[in-house]
Amino acid sequence: MTVWAVEGLPEFRAGDDLAALIGDAVEGLQDGDILAVTSKIVSKAEGRVVVAEDREAAITAETVRIVATRGTTRIVQNAWGQVMAAAGVDASNTVDGTVLLLPADPDASARALCLALRGRFGIRIGVVITDTFGRPWREGQTDVALGAAGLRVLDDLRGTQDAAGHELRVTQPAVGDEIAAAADLVKGKANGTPVAVIRGLGHLVTDELDPRGAQPLVRGAETDMFSLGTSEAWDEGYRAGLHAAGDPEHGT
Repeated sequence: MTVWAVEGLPEFRAGDDLAALIGDAVEGLQDGDILAVTSKIVSKAEGRVVVAEDREAAITAETVRIVATRGTTRIVQNAWGQVMAAAGVDASNTVDGTVLLLPADPDASARALCLALRGRFGIRIGVVITDTFGRPWREGQTDVALGAAGLRVLDDLRGTQDAAGHELRVTQPAVGDEIAAAADLVKGKANGTPVAVIRGLGHLVTDELDPRGAQPLVRGAETDMFSLGTSEAWDEGYRAGLHAAGDPEHGT
C-alpha cells in the first residue's frame, strides 16, 4: 500500500467545484485508487462556514442528543448518527468570528465527488470524507471516515477461517476508518495538503456506489453498550436495579 498527499490545492471557498480542483491537482490516478478528503474543504466548498461568535450555540444547533458533558466539553450525537465532541464544530482554519460545521450529508458529498472523478478519469475510484475524532479510553485523536463512496467501509470476514482453521465470528475490520487514519499520516493540518491518495487497496473499491456510504461504521443503539452519558447511565442503572430487586416504592 502506498499513501501520498496531493500537492498544489488552493484555499477552498463556498461554491468551489471540489471535483474539478482536486482533479486538476491529482496526478497519475489508477483504477482502484482511493482518495481521502478532509471534511473541512468539503464544508468550505458547500458553504458550511457560519458566523457564530458563540461557538456553543453552533454546537447546540448541530446536536440531536447530548451523550455526556464535563465542564465545557460536550459529547453529542448529530443528525446523521455520529457521536463526537462538540458536534464537529470547529473554529480552526476559518476566519475569526466564524465556525466551520461538518458537511450536512458526508455520504452524499462523497458520492458526488466520486461520481465526478470517475466520470472525468474513466476509472474506478473510491472516496472517503475524513474528520478527526477522539476515542473513548484512548488518548489523542485519529481520523475516521465520516462519509464514503465507491468502496467497502467494513471488510466482513465473518464465516471465513483464520490460519489455524478457526471460524471467524465477529471480525469486521473497519477499513474505512483505517484508510482515513493512514491518510492522516501524510495529510497536513496546517500546510495545505487536505487530500491524500491511497493505492494498493483496490479489492475494497466497488463498481457500484453503496447508498449507505459510511453508515455501516456507525454502531446502532441496539448494540451500543455505552450510548448513555455517565449521569444518564447511573440513573438508568439505578432504576433498573430497583426494578430487578422488586423495590416496593418504585414497583416491579
